[in-house]
Amino acid sequence: MRTQARLSIAMAAIVLSFFATTAGTAAASGDETAPDVAIRAAEAWAFPKPHSPDPGAPKQAPTPKANPNQPMHVPGSTRSYTLAELNTDFNAPDWFPQDHLPPPRIVLHGHKPTMACAACHVANGAGAPASASLAGLPKAYIVEQLAAFRDGQRANDIMPMEARSLDAAEIEQASTYFSSLKIPHLTQVIETATVPQTHWHGYALVPNQNGARKPLGERIVEGPISAKLYALGDGRSGFIAWVPPGSIARGARIAAKGMGAAQACESCHGTKLQGLGDIPYLAGRSPTYIARELILFREGKRKEPAAAPMRAEASQLTVPEMIDVAAYAASQKP
Repeated sequence: MRTQARLSIAMAAIVLSFFATTAGTAAASGDETAPDVAIRAAEAWAFPKPHSPDPGAPKQAPTPKANPNQPMHVPGSTRSYTLAELNTDFNAPDWFPQDHLPPPRIVLHGHKPTMACAACHVANGAGAPASASLAGLPKAYIVEQLAAFRDGQRANDIMPMEARSLDAAEIEQASTYFSSLKIPHLTQVIETATVPQTHWHGYALVPNQNGARKPLGERIVEGPISAKLYALGDGRSGFIAWVPPGSIARGARIAAKGMGAAQACESCHGTKLQGLGDIPYLAGRSPTYIARELILFREGKRKEPAAAPMRAEASQLTVPEMIDVAAYAASQKP
């Protein structure tokens, strides 16, 4: 599927770049302190992977090759796209055009080597745990992050190339469009001690077919409610995030009062983390994405000048505290 393909390109670059750097650093030092061990363990669930085996799947005969001209549909949409139209990073579907203003061309149609913005972030800007939600972000912040990618200040093997291949008009059009969109709240945050056993499929966690469960521990497990709709780029289709019991309340305290040397999150990101000026909102965003960015801040992978405060803050948080903050933020209404 097209969405699966575009995530495979974009997220593979992010993951490979990140792990190559961290693995090299660990090998060079020969030292894994307790915090480093926790960060390495968190990477297993915070950084998506393309595929992993489903031990619960029954053995099946190979399925026939799909017809590229087969029309595809999603519930509630009157539009249809063929598999051939969906299986590209340079054209993205817009299943629900009535939900937003007409997107500029660069959002739905890329030009080699530039992918369509919606190939990763979907037409309504909702994104996914494997990518960022752009809807409703301050325009100035979007422009700032594109500059950081372009200048190599924000680690990513795909976005620097994307940012450098965009012209000034496309940056203006895309940032104006995404900042105008209604902020989505598509993630259900559920506190639980046990979760379904999952495997990676197209950079999304999906439950194993045998229905087995396992202890959650100190991690976030987040995946699409419908793997099929996720693969089709349905921007209305939501996600479920399972988080440790009590994490939302603990995260609320950190957000309001801080933790140790870490300041209160609300001091910069506003009341209930709904954003403040050009500082982005955290409320309603994917908790996996938030935790992943905190790890990147802590690891020094975000070097843009405006990221300096967050690098300092992330260095003061343990992985469980990152999880708590992410769970609380995701549970809040944007």
